[in-house]
Amino acid sequence: MDSSMLIVFYDGDCGFCNRSVNYVLKHDKSKSIQFSALQSDFTKTLFEERNWDAPDLSTFYFLDKGVLYQKSTAALKVARYFHFPQSLLQTGWVVPRFIRDWAYDMVAKRRQRLSKGYCVMPSLEDRKRFINE
Repeated sequence: MDSSMLIVFYDGDCGFCNRSVNYVLKHDKSKSIQFSALQSDFTKTLFEERNWDAPDLSTFYFLDKGVLYQKSTAALKVARYFHFPQSLLQTGWVVPRFIRDWAYDMVAKRRQRLSKGYCVMPSLEDRKRFINE
């Protein structure tokens, strides 16, 4: 695996998470972010090879040039790749991490109820950005 890869790891069975992936697909100005479901063999193998804790399905992860970020920090790191005005989401850095992650955890607990049954239907071009087994 290329150490410069950008990968969003998400819960493939979660409608809210799939909507988040769709949002990143739409606003990623670099078109370089790839996606892998937390349930995939690729993700499980990668986490094991790097000696990272097993992925938590309620956590959003972002691998940015070899560094794994999670929760609100991962989301803010992803926002660096967005077009303006979505890139303004980066202003969230002014909020202390313990507050950001508390808010993240509140949403994560309710994510299944926030958006049910949504499946990302990427274009043919965007499908290339999903890491398959």
